[in-house]
Amino acid sequence: MRLQGKRAIVTGGGSGFGEGIAMRFAAEGARVMVADINLEGAERVAAACGGIAQAVDVADGDSVAAMAARAEAEFGAVDVLVNNAGITHLPAPMEEVDEADFDRVFAVNCKSVYLTARALVPVMKARGSGAILNIASTAGVSPRPRLNWYNASKGWMNTATRAMAIELAPAGVRVNALNPVAGDTPLLASFMGEDTPEMRAKFLSTIPLGRFSTPEDLANAALFLCSEEASMITGVCMEVDGGRCI
Repeated sequence: MRLQGKRAIVTGGGSGFGEGIAMRFAAEGARVMVADINLEGAERVAAACGGIAQAVDVADGDSVAAMAARAEAEFGAVDVLVNNAGITHLPAPMEEVDEADFDRVFAVNCKSVYLTARALVPVMKARGSGAILNIASTAGVSPRPRLNWYNASKGWMNTATRAMAIELAPAGVRVNALNPVAGDTPLLASFMGEDTPEMRAKFLSTIPLGRFSTPEDLANAALFLCSEEASMITGVCMEVDGGRCI
């Protein structure tokens, strides 16, 4: 029960890595808000973990503010924030990615971190404690070709994590990130462009441990970084990648 009594928000919690994190947090004693643009997915996960579901568009300031207000009303305060919601553009030469796709990737992957910080950091600072976890990607550490702007957005997330960590440390708020390798989640087909055995084999050939990451892998790492066991850890961008970035 390493998160006993903690109150957490997990964005993008309705599927994939976010679902795994929400389920594990709840199993470790946290009260969890499962926030997702797909309310049906959020409700399914919330029902499974005894949490509460919240519809949110993390790229929209009003929607994020409403999420924060609901969390405050339900929980009283938020101890842990996991910025997990994210999207990608389809693989393409960098100059051929549509401007609308570029804008959406940076709005969901980057602007969202600003919006959740604007909504939730003041309360964490006032309380003198809190843990924020940003889910970035190995793409931000060791970029793959034809995913240029997604790579860049995740590199931004890693830099933002370090910048947030150094600024918020005096207030008792820790900020870390995870860099997962591709996982067998709803985003996998978008990363690959097509979900075929040949494309999966190509991706797997770049991962020394020979498998995709799983929601459970991310949940285990997230649990550690958001628990008191990691009370001296901030500004870390941890690869959960089977050795891909070596």
